[in-house]
Amino acid sequence: MQKEMLTIKQASDLISIQFKKNVTQSNISYLVNYGRIKKFADNGNTLVSKEELVHYYDSYYGNRQLNWKEKLGDDIDWHLSFEQFKEAETTKHVHRLHPYKGKFIPQLVEYFLDDHTDEFKKEIYFKKGDIVLDPFCGSGTTLVQANELGMHAIGVDVSAFNSLMSNVKVGKYNLHELNIELKKITEALQQFIVDSNTVKFEQRLLEKLSDFNNEYFPSPDFKVRVKNKKVDEEEYGRVKEKEFLPIYKKLVKEFGIELKQKSSENFLDKWFLQHIRTEIDFVFELIKKIKNPNTKKIVSIILSRTIRSCRATTHSDLATLLEPITATYYCSKHGKICKPLFSILSWWDRYSKDTLKRIAEYNSLRTETYQRCFTGDSRIIDLFSVTEKVNLDFAKQLSKQKISGIFSSPPYVGLIDYHEQHAYAYDLFGMERKDKLEIGPLSNGQGREAKESYIEGISAVLNNCKRFLADDYNVLLVANDKYNMYPTIAEKAGMKIVQQFKRPVLNRTEKDKGAYSESIFHFREI
Repeated sequence: MQKEMLTIKQASDLISIQFKKNVTQSNISYLVNYGRIKKFADNGNTLVSKEELVHYYDSYYGNRQLNWKEKLGDDIDWHLSFEQFKEAETTKHVHRLHPYKGKFIPQLVEYFLDDHTDEFKKEIYFKKGDIVLDPFCGSGTTLVQANELGMHAIGVDVSAFNSLMSNVKVGKYNLHELNIELKKITEALQQFIVDSNTVKFEQRLLEKLSDFNNEYFPSPDFKVRVKNKKVDEEEYGRVKEKEFLPIYKKLVKEFGIELKQKSSENFLDKWFLQHIRTEIDFVFELIKKIKNPNTKKIVSIILSRTIRSCRATTHSDLATLLEPITATYYCSKHGKICKPLFSILSWWDRYSKDTLKRIAEYNSLRTETYQRCFTGDSRIIDLFSVTEKVNLDFAKQLSKQKISGIFSSPPYVGLIDYHEQHAYAYDLFGMERKDKLEIGPLSNGQGREAKESYIEGISAVLNNCKRFLADDYNVLLVANDKYNMYPTIAEKAGMKIVQQFKRPVLNRTEKDKGAYSESIFHFREI
């Protein structure tokens, strides 16, 4: 039996070699902690069964491509799955400065922007020194990757917050100055809450939770029992949640904790506990005093990222936000009783350090090219005019050189309300919302009128952008066209689809992990 057992390191080495993947020790530990494979012990060392380990990875990797092709069709270009990249690589450097629904991974952008060819991509669409346009800029992935590849890029987005996020990612910063400002705010926040009853309350609550969870949700045993269907997770969790609630309420009363805010008029009022809101306002006032405008912008993004993680919701409901949570609850994600947050300090500190690290990493890769995202409606914006107002030299280059093409992911019809996903930031920063200018928002649904409006909107964007494109342009649009709208869009824009790539979308963060594909349409002038 001992010969069939492996240490965590041995397991990592074995699977990495056998499956030609970079499987880390952390990956193996995750499988153990979440009950995917059994844990054995020998003198305090964690061991796993070699047979069980190989079986798990064989079923995961060995049949993955076959299963997806059975569900989505043989025309899937599996090489565009980018399954060889870990999450840390698909969210590398500044790409993870702030969460954003609906963004594509940088490897997809690189594939179509760089100068390689293969059996699928048979020609080069862009080269160094070209100007690339993303009329649905979102979180700025195209701008960032264009910079890495030595290309200029212009983005347009109707959302003021998206534009801020994109420009922050490609901005240049004095890291020493930024570090000083972040430390000043962190120290001020620590001092602000040091004598707070909320801090003392949370410390006591964590002690009670630790004792309770160790007794009723031992890790990883409880998750293994759930996986093997030896316990009804939903029923058991509900019972234990009710059992712990009186302990929580007693502590709330003992420390005089004020949970809900007095008002619930806007997002900040409704989705943050009172003490969290007090800390948010405190930090924001300090940010307002920062003199360097570039530093102020990046610190504002750190605060926005922080407060998104501190909303009064469960760990498994960050994406959908059903109802505010003000009490302890059973958490299916972690398999134990969890609590809402009562301070932003830990997330603020973590994201401050993470941001400094990511910017430094990107600085080592970036090129001396120009990128800018403009807030505006891509159906009518005059790119020559808006560029001239902020950079006259580049405006002259743009007018003479023209834009080589577009790489963008238009919104999917009836899927996301792009302003609403960052409602907290609009409330905090006082930015103007232009929801009515969104193309294909969730609020419009996916009915006939919504689809017709979507087709008109996307084709109007392409027709407007053609004014700024070079004669031999390439347009590459990433879309899940399940309603077959893009042939009509191409026709209305005076373009033709010359090629269509179809890729499986793996490693999705949403609860729905089902088979899903999207197309990359290559448009050219008729």
